[in-house]
Amino acid sequence: MKIVLCIKQVPDTADIKWTENNTIQREGVESVINPFDMYAIETAVRLKEKLNDAHVTVVSMGPPQAEEILKKAVSMGVDEGFLVSDRKFAGADTVATSRTLAAAIKEKVGDADLVICGQFATDGDTAQTGPSIAQQLNFAQVTYVKEITDYKDGVLTVKKEVEDGVETIDVKLPAVLCMLKCDYEPRRPLIQGFVKAHDAKIQSYGMDDIKLSPEEVGMKGSPTYVSKAFRPEQKQGGEVITPKNPQEAAKMLKDFINR
Repeated sequence: MKIVLCIKQVPDTADIKWTENNTIQREGVESVINPFDMYAIETAVRLKEKLNDAHVTVVSMGPPQAEEILKKAVSMGVDEGFLVSDRKFAGADTVATSRTLAAAIKEKVGDADLVICGQFATDGDTAQTGPSIAQQLNFAQVTYVKEITDYKDGVLTVKKEVEDGVETIDVKLPAVLCMLKCDYEPRRPLIQGFVKAHDAKIQSYGMDDIKLSPEEVGMKGSPTYVSKAFRPEQKQGGEVITPKNPQEAAKMLKDFINR
């Protein structure tokens, strides 16, 4: 089974900086693996450990510094990773991002059986990229996944969160899974993992390598754009009252409303 992980680096800071195009500045900012992607990594490695023929490849689209998160994924048990990086990718919305990642999977992995990614990214929270990758690849998709419970004859059994509980469904491969926080925690790398990550060669591919045009990537390939970015105003805390009885409480509330 060919498993592909799509992960993203997100800023590890509350001091977000914006470019002149109202996109998040990523270069030169301390970054970490998107938290939901950590559960995607753990889920992929667990599935690999159950199967004899599984191979896990991790891919990220971003600046050169994103190589660090790919190596961390390798240290956790992923077999290999590559980076999709090109200045022409800057300013991509979810449509252009999913198009770029899908093209990279087709060109550099080939016939993937399963793509796993996080449900949300903490720097965008759109939950659109995973389903868009499924659309680009013409794969089945399952969102809000909590766990893979079984695999047999090309069919995965997964638990997914729904509004009133948890639903168990079967999905035929090839498919895309979008992971929520699981009931198990992502593993910590062992010393062998750190050694493997240190020796790992992370290839980097640009626009031409995945056979896309300038009109399909970055801002040119994005049908949406951010017109304005701002921080919400801090709301002041409420006022605590300590009346002696209900009548006094009612009077204090009335006086407050009539201020």
